[in-house]
Amino acid sequence: MAGYYELKPSSNGFHFTLKAGNHEVILSGRVHASREAAMAAITAAQQAAGDAARYEKKESSNGKPYFTLTAPDGSVLGSSEMYESTRSRDDGMASVMKNGTSDKVKELVA
Repeated sequence: MAGYYELKPSSNGFHFTLKAGNHEVILSGRVHASREAAMAAITAAQQAAGDAARYEKKESSNGKPYFTLTAPDGSVLGSSEMYESTRSRDDGMASVMKNGTSDKVKELVA
């Protein structure tokens, strides 16, 4: 099964996640004030996902590797979970590259 985006309302706006075909979250976007803004962020993520230059490898304050997916202007579109190893992080990036171009968006209701 291919990956897909989930768009869901939150207490202060709308939030998206990208899920792999196994339904595991592989990328989380920030909260957006409107549904339209969240959908625009999904579109930007779909466009950026296949471009290796749009990924930034990072390390958290406690030493855990993670990555972000960025727009051409440098703004963060989404972040990964914290991984136990750089290899796991890199596998996560590969999964977002593979699944992130999906045009499937599931809208959830509150």
